[in-house]
Amino acid sequence: MIRLGDVVLSDEIATARFACDISRCKGACCVIGDAGAPVSKKEIPILNKAYRQLKERLSEEAVQRVERDGVVTGDSENGYEISCVDSGECIFVERNGNGAATCAIQNAYYRGEIGWEKPISCHLYPIRLKKIAGMEYANFEYIPELCGAGCDRGNREGVWLSDFLEKALVRRYGRDWYNQFLETCNEVRSEKELA
Repeated sequence: MIRLGDVVLSDEIATARFACDISRCKGACCVIGDAGAPVSKKEIPILNKAYRQLKERLSEEAVQRVERDGVVTGDSENGYEISCVDSGECIFVERNGNGAATCAIQNAYYRGEIGWEKPISCHLYPIRLKKIAGMEYANFEYIPELCGAGCDRGNREGVWLSDFLEKALVRRYGRDWYNQFLETCNEVRSEKELA
């Protein structure tokens, strides 16, 4: 395990290679799962606003789900998550020309229509965060049907997970933390090579 301040990270975050390959996985992380993406309480008003802006682009089933259950489900005790349709697909899914699931929020961000890229849990995926006793634990959540294509591409192109997620990690923890994290990653990799 790696500890940086109040954050504990699994060694796999330093040693795994990963680069999304949406042409192969078809956006599986947005459509497969037993729950919606975890979100913080402070992200809920932003998601509600994004829904109002993007409603016309979302599927009819997604709109019906939101009108019935809201954009976000859950509570402060058990946590909050983005609503999903019956198939498990996130309500914010849009399909690109190749049929891959993409994020309507992120697409709008790229077009300059929204100033917020997407929930931090989505931005950090395949890293998942959990708070326990004031510490934040970050784990590489490897699920073959979701991450296999990304790991294959990362290995093929020599991209570390830590580098691929630079923007998301800086967004979450800041540039200074990330620079320290990279130094630690290099140390962990060197120790692994020597072992």
